[in-house]
Amino acid sequence: MASIQEHSNFHSPAIGPSCKCSHPNKLGSVVKRQKTQTLLITLGLLGSFFLAELSISIWSHSLSLLADAEHLVSDIAALGLTLLANWLAKKPASGQATFGYRRVEILAALVNGLSLLAIAAFITYEAIVRFQAPEPVLGLPMLIAATVGLVVNALNITLLHQHSHDDLNLRGAFLHVIADALSSVGVIFAAIAIYCFNWLWIDAAASLLVAGLTALSAVPLVQESLGILMEYAPNSIKPAEVEASLKSFPHVENVEKIYIWTISTGQVMLCAHLQVKLRHVEQQEHLLRQLQVHLNQEFGIEESILQLTSCERKESVVLHPLFRNNLVSLLSKSHEQC
Repeated sequence: MASIQEHSNFHSPAIGPSCKCSHPNKLGSVVKRQKTQTLLITLGLLGSFFLAELSISIWSHSLSLLADAEHLVSDIAALGLTLLANWLAKKPASGQATFGYRRVEILAALVNGLSLLAIAAFITYEAIVRFQAPEPVLGLPMLIAATVGLVVNALNITLLHQHSHDDLNLRGAFLHVIADALSSVGVIFAAIAIYCFNWLWIDAAASLLVAGLTALSAVPLVQESLGILMEYAPNSIKPAEVEASLKSFPHVENVEKIYIWTISTGQVMLCAHLQVKLRHVEQQEHLLRQLQVHLNQEFGIEESILQLTSCERKESVVLHPLFRNNLVSLLSKSHEQC
Protein backbone atom coordinates (compact mmCIF):
# COMPACT_ATOMS: atom_id res chain seq x y z
CA MET A 1 0.00 0.00 0.00
CA ALA A 2 1.29 3.46 -0.85
CA SER A 3 1.46 6.06 1.89
CA ILE A 4 2.41 9.70 2.18
CA GLN A 5 2.88 11.93 5.21
CA GLU A 6 3.69 15.58 5.65
CA HIS A 7 4.12 18.13 8.39
CA SER A 8 2.27 21.41 8.14
CA ASN A 9 3.07 24.64 9.95
CA PHE A 10 0.88 27.56 8.91
CA HIS A 11 1.92 31.16 9.49
CA SER A 12 0.50 34.52 8.59
CA PRO A 13 0.50 35.10 4.84
CA ALA A 14 3.46 36.99 3.47
CA ILE A 15 2.85 40.48 2.12
CA GLY A 16 4.52 41.25 -1.17
CA PRO A 17 6.85 39.20 -3.32
CA SER A 18 9.99 40.29 -1.49
CA CYS A 19 8.84 38.94 1.86
CA LYS A 20 10.90 36.02 3.16
CA CYS A 21 8.43 35.00 5.88
CA SER A 22 10.31 37.11 8.43
CA HIS A 23 7.29 39.30 9.18
CA PRO A 24 5.66 36.80 11.61
CA ASN A 25 8.95 36.40 13.47
CA LYS A 26 9.37 40.16 13.80
CA LEU A 27 5.78 40.51 14.98
CA GLY A 28 6.30 37.75 17.55
CA SER A 29 9.47 39.45 18.80
CA VAL A 30 7.62 42.75 19.25
CA VAL A 31 4.82 41.03 21.19
CA LYS A 32 7.31 39.23 23.45
CA ARG A 33 9.16 42.49 24.08
CA GLN A 34 5.87 44.21 24.99
CA LYS A 35 5.04 41.38 27.40
CA THR A 36 8.43 41.71 29.09
CA GLN A 37 8.06 45.49 29.45
CA THR A 38 4.55 45.07 30.87
CA LEU A 39 5.79 42.53 33.42
CA LEU A 40 8.68 44.79 34.48
CA ILE A 41 6.36 47.78 35.02
CA THR A 42 3.88 45.65 36.96
CA LEU A 43 6.64 44.15 39.07
CA GLY A 44 7.99 47.63 39.88
CA LEU A 45 4.57 48.90 40.99
CA LEU A 46 3.89 45.90 43.21
CA GLY A 47 7.37 45.88 44.72
CA SER A 48 7.21 49.57 45.63
CA PHE A 49 3.81 49.16 47.29
CA PHE A 50 4.54 45.94 49.17
CA LEU A 51 6.83 47.39 51.86
CA ALA A 52 4.37 50.20 52.60
CA GLU A 53 1.40 47.85 52.94
CA LEU A 54 3.35 45.41 55.10
CA SER A 55 4.44 48.20 57.47
CA ILE A 56 0.92 49.60 57.77
CA SER A 57 -0.61 46.14 58.34
CA ILE A 58 1.78 45.52 61.26
CA TRP A 59 1.11 48.98 62.69
CA SER A 60 -2.70 48.73 62.35
CA HIS A 61 -2.90 45.03 63.49
CA SER A 62 -5.07 44.28 60.46
CA LEU A 63 -5.08 40.63 59.44
CA SER A 64 -6.89 41.32 56.17
CA LEU A 65 -4.30 43.95 55.25
CA LEU A 66 -1.51 41.55 56.22
CA ALA A 67 -3.16 38.86 54.08
CA ASP A 68 -3.24 41.31 51.19
CA ALA A 69 0.47 42.03 51.72
CA GLU A 70 1.21 38.30 51.71
CA HIS A 71 -0.74 38.05 48.49
CA LEU A 72 1.50 40.79 47.11
CA VAL A 73 4.53 38.63 47.91
CA SER A 74 3.01 35.84 45.83
CA ASP A 75 2.27 38.35 43.06
CA ILE A 76 5.89 39.51 43.01
CA ALA A 77 7.17 35.93 43.02
CA ALA A 78 4.70 34.96 40.29
CA LEU A 79 5.74 37.89 38.09
CA GLY A 80 9.40 37.09 38.61
CA LEU A 81 8.72 33.49 37.64
CA THR A 82 6.76 34.70 34.62
CA LEU A 83 9.68 36.87 33.50
CA LEU A 84 12.04 33.91 33.82
CA ALA A 85 9.67 31.68 31.87
CA ASN A 86 9.30 34.27 29.10
CA TRP A 87 13.08 34.51 28.81
CA LEU A 88 13.47 30.74 28.59
CA ALA A 89 10.61 30.49 26.09
CA LYS A 90 12.55 32.72 23.66
CA LYS A 91 15.34 30.16 23.36
CA PRO A 92 15.17 28.30 20.03
CA ALA A 93 14.65 24.57 19.76
CA SER A 94 17.91 22.67 19.99
CA GLY A 95 19.27 19.27 20.94
CA GLN A 96 16.71 17.18 22.79
CA ALA A 97 14.33 20.16 23.16
CA THR A 98 12.83 19.76 19.70
CA PHE A 99 9.72 21.80 20.59
CA GLY A 100 11.81 24.54 22.22
CA TYR A 101 11.25 25.80 25.77
CA ARG A 102 7.79 27.31 25.53
CA ARG A 103 6.30 24.75 27.91
CA VAL A 104 8.30 26.39 30.71
CA GLU A 105 5.54 29.00 30.67
CA ILE A 106 3.02 26.28 31.51
CA LEU A 107 5.14 25.06 34.41
CA ALA A 108 5.36 28.63 35.71
CA ALA A 109 1.58 29.01 35.43
CA LEU A 110 1.10 25.78 37.40
CA VAL A 111 3.45 26.99 40.15
CA ASN A 112 1.57 30.30 40.28
CA GLY A 113 -1.75 28.51 40.68
CA LEU A 114 -0.46 26.20 43.41
CA SER A 115 1.07 29.14 45.27
CA LEU A 116 -2.31 30.89 45.22
CA LEU A 117 -3.95 27.84 46.77
CA ALA A 118 -1.25 27.67 49.47
CA ILE A 119 -1.73 31.36 50.32
CA ALA A 120 -5.50 30.91 50.48
CA ALA A 121 -5.09 28.03 52.95
CA PHE A 122 -2.72 30.06 55.15
CA ILE A 123 -5.03 33.10 55.20
CA THR A 124 -7.98 30.88 56.12
CA TYR A 125 -6.06 29.43 59.06
CA GLU A 126 -5.07 32.91 60.30
CA ALA A 127 -8.65 34.15 59.97
CA ILE A 128 -9.98 31.25 62.08
CA VAL A 129 -7.42 32.06 64.78
CA ARG A 130 -8.40 35.76 64.66
CA PHE A 131 -12.09 34.87 65.04
CA GLN A 132 -11.25 33.05 68.27
CA ALA A 133 -9.12 35.89 69.63
CA PRO A 134 -10.01 39.28 68.05
CA GLU A 135 -7.41 42.05 68.24
CA PRO A 136 -7.91 45.84 68.13
CA VAL A 137 -7.47 47.23 64.63
CA LEU A 138 -6.74 50.81 63.47
CA GLY A 139 -9.31 51.46 60.78
CA LEU A 140 -8.00 54.67 59.19
CA PRO A 141 -4.46 53.51 58.27
CA MET A 142 -5.99 50.26 57.07
CA LEU A 143 -8.41 52.20 54.84
CA ILE A 144 -5.67 54.39 53.33
CA ALA A 145 -3.40 51.44 52.55
CA ALA A 146 -6.21 49.40 51.00
CA THR A 147 -7.29 52.34 48.81
CA VAL A 148 -3.76 52.87 47.51
CA GLY A 149 -3.50 49.12 46.92
CA LEU A 150 -6.69 49.17 44.86
CA VAL A 151 -5.30 51.97 42.67
CA VAL A 152 -2.02 50.08 42.13
CA ASN A 153 -3.86 46.88 41.25
CA ALA A 154 -6.16 48.74 38.87
CA LEU A 155 -3.12 50.01 36.99
CA ASN A 156 -1.65 46.51 36.86
CA ILE A 157 -4.93 45.02 35.60
CA THR A 158 -4.94 47.56 32.76
CA LEU A 159 -1.36 46.65 31.85
CA LEU A 160 -1.78 42.85 31.96
CA HIS A 161 -5.25 42.53 30.45
CA GLN A 162 -4.06 42.95 26.85
CA HIS A 163 -1.86 39.83 26.92
CA SER A 164 -3.85 37.67 29.36
CA HIS A 165 -5.97 35.99 26.66
CA ASP A 166 -3.17 34.46 24.56
CA ASP A 167 -0.59 33.57 27.22
CA LEU A 168 -1.42 31.16 30.04
CA ASN A 169 1.59 32.31 32.04
CA LEU A 170 0.55 35.96 31.87
CA ARG A 171 -3.01 34.90 32.64
CA GLY A 172 -1.70 33.47 35.89
CA ALA A 173 -0.09 36.79 36.78
CA PHE A 174 -3.28 38.59 35.72
CA LEU A 175 -5.39 36.39 38.00
CA HIS A 176 -3.01 37.11 40.87
CA VAL A 177 -3.59 40.84 40.39
CA ILE A 178 -7.36 40.43 39.98
CA ALA A 179 -7.59 38.49 43.23
CA ASP A 180 -5.45 41.11 44.96
CA ALA A 181 -7.66 43.94 43.66
CA LEU A 182 -10.80 42.20 44.93
CA SER A 183 -9.15 41.62 48.28
CA SER A 184 -8.34 45.35 48.44
CA VAL A 185 -12.04 46.08 47.95
CA GLY A 186 -12.89 43.73 50.82
CA VAL A 187 -10.28 45.35 53.05
CA ILE A 188 -11.69 48.82 52.25
CA PHE A 189 -15.19 47.79 53.36
CA ALA A 190 -13.74 46.13 56.46
CA ALA A 191 -11.74 49.29 57.30
CA ILE A 192 -14.84 51.47 56.95
CA ALA A 193 -16.82 49.13 59.22
CA ILE A 194 -14.05 49.08 61.84
CA TYR A 195 -13.54 52.85 61.71
CA CYS A 196 -17.26 53.69 61.90
CA PHE A 197 -18.74 50.86 63.98
CA ASN A 198 -15.72 49.20 65.63
CA TRP A 199 -16.65 45.81 64.18
CA LEU A 200 -13.40 43.98 64.87
CA TRP A 201 -14.73 40.63 63.68
CA ILE A 202 -15.12 41.95 60.14
CA ASP A 203 -11.34 42.03 59.72
CA ALA A 204 -11.22 38.22 59.95
CA ALA A 205 -14.31 37.96 57.73
CA ALA A 206 -12.61 40.09 55.08
CA SER A 207 -9.57 37.80 55.33
CA LEU A 208 -11.77 34.79 54.58
CA LEU A 209 -13.17 36.67 51.58
CA VAL A 210 -9.62 37.29 50.35
CA ALA A 211 -8.80 33.59 50.78
CA GLY A 212 -11.92 32.51 48.90
CA LEU A 213 -11.26 34.83 45.96
CA THR A 214 -7.64 33.71 45.84
CA ALA A 215 -8.61 30.04 45.70
CA LEU A 216 -11.29 30.63 43.05
CA SER A 217 -8.79 32.40 40.80
CA ALA A 218 -6.26 29.58 41.24
CA VAL A 219 -8.40 26.54 40.44
CA PRO A 220 -8.99 27.23 36.70
CA LEU A 221 -5.32 28.11 36.25
CA VAL A 222 -4.17 24.83 37.84
CA GLN A 223 -6.72 22.82 35.83
CA GLU A 224 -5.69 24.33 32.50
CA SER A 225 -1.97 23.97 33.25
CA LEU A 226 -2.38 20.30 34.21
CA GLY A 227 -4.49 19.71 31.11
CA ILE A 228 -1.68 20.98 28.87
CA LEU A 229 0.99 19.04 30.74
CA MET A 230 -1.16 15.88 30.48
CA GLU A 231 -1.39 16.59 26.73
CA TYR A 232 -5.16 16.90 26.65
CA ALA A 233 -6.82 18.38 23.58
CA PRO A 234 -7.71 22.07 24.18
CA ASN A 235 -11.23 22.76 25.42
CA SER A 236 -12.05 24.65 22.22
CA ILE A 237 -11.42 21.55 20.05
CA LYS A 238 -13.41 18.32 20.23
CA PRO A 239 -11.42 15.37 18.80
CA ALA A 240 -14.62 13.62 17.71
CA GLU A 241 -15.64 16.68 15.67
CA VAL A 242 -12.20 16.89 14.06
CA GLU A 243 -12.36 13.18 13.15
CA ALA A 244 -15.84 13.55 11.66
CA SER A 245 -14.69 16.58 9.71
CA LEU A 246 -11.77 14.66 8.21
CA LYS A 247 -14.04 11.76 7.28
CA SER A 248 -16.36 14.16 5.44
CA PHE A 249 -13.80 14.52 2.63
CA PRO A 250 -14.82 12.33 -0.35
CA HIS A 251 -11.64 10.30 -0.64
CA VAL A 252 -11.07 9.69 3.09
CA GLU A 253 -12.15 6.14 3.93
CA ASN A 254 -11.23 5.99 7.63
CA VAL A 255 -9.34 7.81 10.38
CA GLU A 256 -7.34 5.11 12.12
CA LYS A 257 -5.55 7.26 14.70
CA ILE A 258 -5.81 10.89 15.73
CA TYR A 259 -3.90 12.77 18.43
CA ILE A 260 -4.51 16.40 19.40
CA TRP A 261 -2.58 18.14 22.14
CA THR A 262 -1.31 21.55 23.24
CA ILE A 263 2.38 22.39 23.37
CA SER A 264 1.81 25.81 24.94
CA THR A 265 -0.87 28.48 24.83
CA GLY A 266 -1.96 28.93 21.22
CA GLN A 267 0.28 26.13 19.90
CA VAL A 268 -1.90 23.11 19.08
CA MET A 269 -0.54 19.97 17.40
CA LEU A 270 -2.39 17.26 15.48
CA CYS A 271 -1.11 13.89 14.32
CA ALA A 272 -3.38 11.53 12.37
CA HIS A 273 -3.27 8.38 10.22
CA LEU A 274 -5.89 8.28 7.46
CA GLN A 275 -6.88 5.63 4.95
CA VAL A 276 -7.77 7.13 1.58
CA LYS A 277 -9.18 5.85 -1.73
CA LEU A 278 -6.34 7.28 -3.78
CA ARG A 279 -3.44 5.35 -5.23
CA HIS A 280 -1.40 8.01 -6.98
CA VAL A 281 1.02 10.11 -4.95
CA GLU A 282 0.04 13.33 -6.74
CA GLN A 283 -3.61 12.86 -5.75
CA GLN A 284 -2.64 12.13 -2.15
CA GLU A 285 -0.49 15.26 -2.00
CA HIS A 286 -3.39 17.37 -3.26
CA LEU A 287 -5.74 15.88 -0.66
CA LEU A 288 -3.10 16.37 2.04
CA ARG A 289 -2.89 20.10 1.35
CA GLN A 290 -6.69 20.37 1.39
CA LEU A 291 -6.86 18.64 4.79
CA GLN A 292 -4.18 20.84 6.32
CA VAL A 293 -5.83 24.04 5.11
CA HIS A 294 -9.17 22.76 6.43
CA LEU A 295 -7.71 22.00 9.88
CA ASN A 296 -6.18 25.45 10.07
CA GLN A 297 -9.28 27.35 8.97
CA GLU A 298 -11.94 25.36 10.83
CA PHE A 299 -10.16 24.47 14.07
CA GLY A 300 -7.15 26.81 14.25
CA ILE A 301 -4.69 23.90 14.15
CA GLU A 302 -1.61 25.41 12.51
CA GLU A 303 0.72 22.45 12.96
CA SER A 304 -0.36 19.01 11.75
CA ILE A 305 1.32 15.76 10.77
CA LEU A 306 -0.85 13.62 8.50
CA GLN A 307 -0.09 10.16 7.13
CA LEU A 308 -2.21 9.03 4.21
CA THR A 309 -2.34 5.34 3.29
CA SER A 310 -4.08 4.00 0.20
CA CYS A 311 -6.65 1.32 0.98
CA GLU A 312 -7.27 0.33 -2.65
CA ARG A 313 -6.02 -3.06 -3.81
CA LYS A 314 -3.50 -3.17 -6.55
CA GLU A 315 -4.88 -4.25 -9.92
CA SER A 316 -3.96 -7.74 -11.03
CA VAL A 317 -0.94 -7.80 -13.34
CA VAL A 318 -1.28 -9.54 -16.74
CA LEU A 319 1.08 -12.50 -16.65
CA HIS A 320 2.63 -14.56 -19.44
CA PRO A 321 0.45 -17.53 -20.50
CA LEU A 322 3.07 -19.94 -19.19
CA PHE A 323 2.33 -18.66 -15.69
CA ARG A 324 -1.43 -18.46 -16.11
CA ASN A 325 -1.93 -21.99 -17.42
CA ASN A 326 -0.56 -25.35 -16.67
CA LEU A 327 2.56 -26.01 -18.73
CA VAL A 328 1.69 -29.70 -19.15
CA SER A 329 -1.74 -28.93 -20.59
CA LEU A 330 -0.20 -26.56 -23.09
CA LEU A 331 2.26 -29.18 -24.22
CA SER A 332 -0.46 -31.82 -24.56
CA LYS A 333 -2.61 -29.49 -26.67
CA SER A 334 0.26 -28.79 -28.98
CA HIS A 335 0.95 -32.53 -29.29
CA GLU A 336 -2.68 -33.22 -30.25
CA GLN A 337 -2.57 -30.53 -32.89
CA CYS A 338 0.42 -32.18 -34.39
